[in-house]
Amino acid sequence: MKKILFLVYHGFAADSGISKKIYDQVKGLRENGHEVHLCCYDFDSRGHHCRMVDGQVVCDCGTGVWAGIRQRTSYGCIYDYCLQHEIQMVYARCFQNASPWLIRLFSRLREAGIKAVTEIPTYPYDTEFRHFPLKERLDLRMDQLFRERLYRQMDAVVTFTGATKIFGQRTIRISNGVDFDRNPVLQFRPVDDAVHLIGVAEVHYWHGYDRMIKGLGNYYDVSKAEDKKRRDIYFHIVGGMGTHGEELQLLAERCGVARHVVFHGKLFGDALTAVFNQCQLAVGSLGRHRSGITDIKTLKNREYATRGIPFIYSEQDGDFDGQPYVMRIAADESPVPIADVLRFMDECSLKPEEIRSTVRHLTWKVQMQRVVDGVFGAS
Repeated sequence: MKKILFLVYHGFAADSGISKKIYDQVKGLRENGHEVHLCCYDFDSRGHHCRMVDGQVVCDCGTGVWAGIRQRTSYGCIYDYCLQHEIQMVYARCFQNASPWLIRLFSRLREAGIKAVTEIPTYPYDTEFRHFPLKERLDLRMDQLFRERLYRQMDAVVTFTGATKIFGQRTIRISNGVDFDRNPVLQFRPVDDAVHLIGVAEVHYWHGYDRMIKGLGNYYDVSKAEDKKRRDIYFHIVGGMGTHGEELQLLAERCGVARHVVFHGKLFGDALTAVFNQCQLAVGSLGRHRSGITDIKTLKNREYATRGIPFIYSEQDGDFDGQPYVMRIAADESPVPIADVLRFMDECSLKPEEIRSTVRHLTWKVQMQRVVDGVFGAS
């Protein structure tokens, strides 16, 4: 059993997939018998910016502009907490926030004999900031200046890619995990004779849903021109949209498929499950190449498999490439070939329970123990 501090540089939200993932990771570590304390940066009941561990304030940064500055420069409370509570390992989640102050924290932890790793959720990530506001791009520039020095203070970088080194540091390669309690198995209940597809994401340009919409437009144009019978197809998009929602709506109108693309917004629990249960196929990321990523093990693919629904994507994913319930399409800008997708869907005969059984080894309990073993050695 190890004493672990799980360090997050932001707060949590009930509707955030990232928050749910972190809670599941902590749960996975605890299921292996480790004592885990969760450190985050959030607001207390008075509106003060605070660093908290297990809901208890360990550093009150106050309010206003200076609170934001202290948040980025004052890490002494984390060091003190680790010493006082005999923490043996810090598991941090990358926030693209490398700085001299963070380097000092991890240098002091290293000198004290405390192990440290940082999880980098997506790598490489620089090109993801291409369309972000100026402030975020300036934050990235700071990160670029100091990240190699920061990771020299780590024992390893945790990655969901096949990279053996990141920013000069060795990696521990794991997969995004699954939580069988959070993702119930598909109970397909058709509402009509149509084909229903579902894509769940906080939509960004790298999800490539525009490729699916253009593919639907092509499918109906070609079918009409060749006087072929067209199947009724609906693409359900679930999740936060930001500016991308309006762009996708306009695209659907231009492609003549506005009635075939359904925007649900954010759904959770039974409401989300109800939409899944009327769908025959799920849509993963179709544009990861736009952010320079070809090899990634996304959380969404694993959630789809846990629910037992076949799915498509365009990246490389070593856990799913070649599985009979997965269709990979080209990692380019071409519209999704809907006729091929329909053929794949019709030929996929696996039951939801059979798909779900293939990811039993991808629980967070298994994946997080791989990190601990990679740092301390397998027992």
